Order: sequence, then C-alpha cells, then structure tokens
Amino acid sequence: MVLLWSLDVGIWSFRLPRHPPLAPRLAFDITAAVSILGGMKIFVCGGAGYIGSICVEELLNAGHEVTVFDNLSKGHRDAVDPRAGFVNGDLGDLEQTRQALRAAGPDAVMHFAAASLVPESMLHPSKYFRNNVANGINLLDAMVDCGVKRLVFSSTCALFGTPERVPMTEELPVRPLSPYGQSKAMFEQMLRWYEQIHGIQYVNLRYFNAAGASQRFGEDHRPETHLIPNVLAVALGKKEQVEIYGTDYMTPDGTCVRDYIHIVDLAAAHILALQSRQSVSYNLGSGDGYTVKQVVEACRRVTGLPIPAVERPRRPGDPPKLVASSKKIASELGWKPKFQKLTDIVASAWAWHRAHPNGYGG
Repeated sequence: MVLLWSLDVGIWSFRLPRHPPLAPRLAFDITAAVSILGGMKIFVCGGAGYIGSICVEELLNAGHEVTVFDNLSKGHRDAVDPRAGFVNGDLGDLEQTRQALRAAGPDAVMHFAAASLVPESMLHPSKYFRNNVANGINLLDAMVDCGVKRLVFSSTCALFGTPERVPMTEELPVRPLSPYGQSKAMFEQMLRWYEQIHGIQYVNLRYFNAAGASQRFGEDHRPETHLIPNVLAVALGKKEQVEIYGTDYMTPDGTCVRDYIHIVDLAAAHILALQSRQSVSYNLGSGDGYTVKQVVEACRRVTGLPIPAVERPRRPGDPPKLVASSKKIASELGWKPKFQKLTDIVASAWAWHRAHPNGYGG
C-alpha cells in the first residue's frame, strides 16, 4: 500500500492495485480527512441558485474554500453564503470566465449554471442551447486555459426522456423529449471529448426532483415552476390554488410520478463526487416515486391547512414516471440519503418558506 499526493486534484489517495473493490470506501475516508485539513478550492458556477447555494453551504461546512461565479439572472445575492467568495460574472463572456477562474485557482469546478425549464425550452430552444451548450463550451475552454482538470456537472434525468423501465439506471438510452434535456445530453457528450483531448475528468450527476431546504437557504425561483414550493405558496396564502397538469397518465391516480430528493442529500453527493478517481455518471434519487396528488396531500399533512387543487391539461415534454436507481453511487461512493420520507422533505421546505414568505426579497 502506497500513500500518494495527487498534484492535479490536491488530495491524498491510496494505491491498491490488488484490491480495487476497497478503493471507493477508502477514498471516502481520505476525502473526510482532507476536509479536516482544509479541503479543496472549488469554483461554483451558478452558486447563487437553489441547488448551487446549498451545495456551496455544505462545501464550506465540509472545510472547502469556495468561489461563486453567477450573473444573478436567476439566482440571488442573498443566497450566497457569506463565507464564500463571489464574482458577478457570466459564462457567456469567455474572457471574464477565464479571468475569474485563473484568479480563484481552483482544484475543481462545480457547474450548476443553466436554463432549466422544460416547458420554456419547448417554446424557446435557442435560449437553452445558448445557455447550456454554448456557454458550457466557454467554461470548458476556460478550464483548459487555466489548467483545471476536474468538473462536477449538474445534469438531469430529463435526458432519458420516457424511460424504458423504472427505477432508472445509468445504462438507459439517452432520448430527451425537450431541448432542455437535449442541451444537458449534449454537454455530457462534449465532456467525453474534453476528457479525451484535454484530460478534464468529470462526474455527471443526473438529478431527479430536488426539494426541501437547509435552515439558511431554500427555493426561490421566479417564476416558480417546481411543485412543492407552489403547493406551499397556497398554504402561505400567496396563491389561491395549486394546478395539477395531466390526470390521464398510466399511473396509480393518473398524475405524473416523480422521485424527490432532499437538497442537502443532493449536496452531499456533490462533495462525494470530488473524490471520484474516474469520469463517471450517477443518477441521484431516492428510489421511491410519488404522484402529484400524493405530494399535494403530503403538503396538506405537514402544514395542517387545506390546499385547493385544480386539474389542467398535460404539459408538453413531461414523461409520466421518473424514478431513479441510485445503487451505483451508493456502491462506488458510499452515498446514502438521510431524508427518506417525503413529509420530512416537505417539512424542511415549509419551515424555510414560513421564515422567508417573500423568498430572498424580504
């Protein structure tokens, strides 16, 4: 057994050529030790958004040094943990991106910055290919220029389209049903070539439905399209009713089935991804699915309030059922969600929204 210091990523690792099955578990322990010693420098694109902000918080809690790069077009300055450095910048500007990356001198990049609304992408595909693909090329080129070799990418289950089977594994064919899903799939494809040609190692984390909140940071999209905050907005008296899109799917109650994962569990997966020794893709979900009507009922139970709901026609681009198998990341990186119950996820979101009824606006 040989202890090595890796100059390209700045962490300790063990070389165990005769016992490869033990490597992931030992790599996790080593990453924990590095956190105690001060951790890594992480450059977070989109760190003022919902998922990015809580990942930044958890990175800092784990002892890492973080620089947030965000143009605040969708994110909020108040959502950036004050312990992090902040650069108001846009990935559409290659030189600005390059300068910020060089100044931060990171060991790795986490990339959350993207347009992410499926229905909008069906109306304005150019916005999605420009933001998610063209701007992504700028980030990759800046990484090449600055010698940054590690990337954790915020991908999506939307690249699978309507899956052949559920729970969904990483081996399913990529068949997106929307420009949004296609744009994420295209960036994943580009990463393969940037690894082969430029040596950039990547981890694609394919989200299902992120939900919930930490004590300090929560969900404040404008407009808000995610189900749980929209249901809770009715409980807060900010909306008259929640709208359910599609009740004729082949599901237990006719509404779409989705896999909800707590945002803090999602952040934990990003931190674990930093210790991956190879380029890889992981699905992130709980393995359990809930219908839209079940989510509404869970919100009613948590809040103790009546929440009127009305039924609307299907939205284009919505698959009937998306549920993840996360066995791969559990086996290889030791990831295990702490929030297993939908009511626990909803309760954390409800606590944050009650404390911030106007989101980050007051």
